[in-house]
Amino acid sequence: MRRLAAWSAALSMMALPALAQDWTTIGNDAQRSSWLRSDSKITPTTVGTPEFQLAWKMQLENEVRGPHALTPPVLLDFLISHQGFRSLAFLGGSEGAVFTIDTDLARKEWERRFGMEMQYPAVTAECPGGMTSSLSRPTTTALPALAGISGFGSRRREPGVSDVGQPGQGAVTLAARPAAPVVSPEAPKRNPRSQAAPRRSLRGLTLVYALTGDGDLRRMLASNGYDYEPPIPFLPPNANAQGLIVVDDETAYVATSNGCGGVADGVWALDIESGKKTSWKSGAGTVAGAVGPAMAPDGTLYVATSDGRVVALEPKTLSQQAVHKASGQSFVTAPVLIDLNDKDYIAVAAQDGSVHLLAGANLSGAEVAKTPGYAGAQKFAPGALATWRDFSGSTWLLQPIGGAPPSGAGLSSNGSVSQGAIVAWKIVEKDGGYAFEGGWVSPDLGSPLPPIVVNGVVFAADGGDLASGRPAKLYALDGVSGKALWDSGRTITAPAPTGGLSAGGGRVYLGAHDNTLYAFGFPIEH
Repeated sequence: MRRLAAWSAALSMMALPALAQDWTTIGNDAQRSSWLRSDSKITPTTVGTPEFQLAWKMQLENEVRGPHALTPPVLLDFLISHQGFRSLAFLGGSEGAVFTIDTDLARKEWERRFGMEMQYPAVTAECPGGMTSSLSRPTTTALPALAGISGFGSRRREPGVSDVGQPGQGAVTLAARPAAPVVSPEAPKRNPRSQAAPRRSLRGLTLVYALTGDGDLRRMLASNGYDYEPPIPFLPPNANAQGLIVVDDETAYVATSNGCGGVADGVWALDIESGKKTSWKSGAGTVAGAVGPAMAPDGTLYVATSDGRVVALEPKTLSQQAVHKASGQSFVTAPVLIDLNDKDYIAVAAQDGSVHLLAGANLSGAEVAKTPGYAGAQKFAPGALATWRDFSGSTWLLQPIGGAPPSGAGLSSNGSVSQGAIVAWKIVEKDGGYAFEGGWVSPDLGSPLPPIVVNGVVFAADGGDLASGRPAKLYALDGVSGKALWDSGRTITAPAPTGGLSAGGGRVYLGAHDNTLYAFGFPIEH
């Protein structure tokens, strides 16, 4: 009877709109906000308690390539399979492996290795070779929901969907482990639906996607890693690919940079059903940042370049819609899309350390707002920004910097900063438009990675230093004040120079250069 009650409760939950938001792509969502709107355990109050600690760590078998080791995990917090309820993390290794870990039990669920027979080029900082992009699960372009909390974040602009599926598609089904890899003779038929409504499963199955060093897009069953269908050629081999995102199991996008493997810099799109590929070439400028293009709720892609452009691209066709050209600037981060009063704005950081705010509806026009630059910015490439909205409705922009922050910007201090920090800016309404207002500066971080935000807590990591062996260190900061609430101390024993953060289910994840994945959070309740 207890087992029956448990299954009944699970099925009841499936019939409700999904309140949990999984981390499905690098930057968490299509907007690359790095913001997890809600979490049942992580709050500014709970992370300072002794219960928040190292949950587990796991050494994975992978050959590092230059500074690259493990990609930030993408997560599936609630999978119902023939093995019961599972919470899974999927991550890639630079050598070409895909690892899947049961995050509750801290054990490897399955593993796949690709491209082991390939001859990768010699490793350079610009072209490491191997698997360079994070994995992806299906992601919708709609703004993430806020679990029914009004006033705490942006509105979706699109209707929600249920785990039971769309009308006529039937309920989610369970799949037993197949005896051999599954190869379907034909792609499943597509049902009409609204643009932003995500397809949760194909024939009741949940997929995870990887772009391997040979340029193929791999589609694997989340439950066991078996191929759902044969791989699809996407890019030429040995490209430096960043920011793989798969929209609604239909279209895959990725950015390429540095001309690695002879692959032109730009953005690439793949229609998964037909195999048709399109591309937009960035020309003289390299694609900026480390997380690929950001996407608006209508599917428009925004990409920044090293020659000072932010370009809007049409979804699927990648036709250029509009371009902003910053005079005398070189952009160094990928764009992040910010929803302000139901309108799209794009923020991107420049080489001088300034952050530019642009209006999506008038991209070719003048910038809406700009922060001051700072000395020493040219020596640091932050890769990505983050944005979030607090309980009062204030919108924040988080910027990793190297060296001391700009003076005279109204930033409140949390201690002396000489090596690097996270700078928080408020975006406020002013004179009928928007302006940046100084918020806070984090404690000194040495070499800060792009931060993430979980339920009002900013997680920021000092990535350490490969040359000296200085290990990485993770911090939890109050999102409104920047005050340090917790840090990992000496728990992490290796640098994480290119590792990234992700979070979900009360856990925060960071991969180190020695191929150890660390999970910080709360013990499992028994």
